[in-house]
Amino acid sequence: MQISDVLDIITVISAVFMVLFILLQARGASLGAGFGSSGELYTTRRGLDKNLHEATIILAFVFVLSILAGLFIG
Repeated sequence: MQISDVLDIITVISAVFMVLFILLQARGASLGAGFGSSGELYTTRRGLDKNLHEATIILAFVFVLSILAGLFIG
């Protein structure tokens, strides 16, 4: 298994998880808005919302780095 294969696997896994995490986030409201409760326009992220937001940012960073590394190595 070559380094380019490992980078491809990392890219695909980070992309799949990033899509899932983005879909779990409700725009402009807390996580409860997906289940019918109303949210305020500006809310502070807490708990699971905050963790999903931070994990999405980390996954996006890993995704971009893996693509750039694949371009330079590949």
